[in-house]
Amino acid sequence: MLHVWNLTKSYAGTDAPVPVLRGIDLTLDAGRTLALTGDSGSGKSTLLHLIGGLDTADEGAIAIDGVDITALGDRDRARLRRGTVGVVFQQFNLIPSLDVAANIAFQARLAGKPDAAWIATLTERLGLEPHQSKYPEQLSGGQQQRVAIGRTLAARPRLVLADEPMGNLDEESGAHVLSLMLELVSETGAALLVVTHSASLAGRMERRLHLRSGQIAP
Repeated sequence: MLHVWNLTKSYAGTDAPVPVLRGIDLTLDAGRTLALTGDSGSGKSTLLHLIGGLDTADEGAIAIDGVDITALGDRDRARLRRGTVGVVFQQFNLIPSLDVAANIAFQARLAGKPDAAWIATLTERLGLEPHQSKYPEQLSGGQQQRVAIGRTLAARPRLVLADEPMGNLDEESGAHVLSLMLELVSETGAALLVVTHSASLAGRMERRLHLRSGQIAP
């Protein structure tokens, strides 16, 4: 599902470019889970953003479901994010003017894959049925994260990327939301890549890679 090889990325510095990623190689099969860990500044989020098509690499390639996304333009990368790749952000990024039901359905509609039965299943499984008419500001952090997960999975992406998805939740809420996400991702057969600082979260993934100074640590 995901194949990354020789990926490099630098950002402009005061005197010279600052390297962030230095020749990253990784693979992730459909239906599998992978945790990406590392200290702050190690390049975790940068790598996730490159895989999600939110940024472009300096060198190397990223293939998702056989498509080299490094060869795509902005419009095609955006189309990929609408359907094939789903992203769960730490900050939730819900649309404040839409209620829970509309937020969950939003991504699937953008992708042209509305499925009322699947959205109803997600809403029920995520415990959001009583809150469908509420707006994001009326929800707890855990409820907002569940809406964000539902919105991402509503389009049935082949690859789910999650950037510190439990970072704004307490340990108990985070563990519960993570369990729900793992169950639902497993049922869709998607691959899951999670960026996290949490050892307990990483321990629930099938594989773990550690980034150090922009490289995969041995």
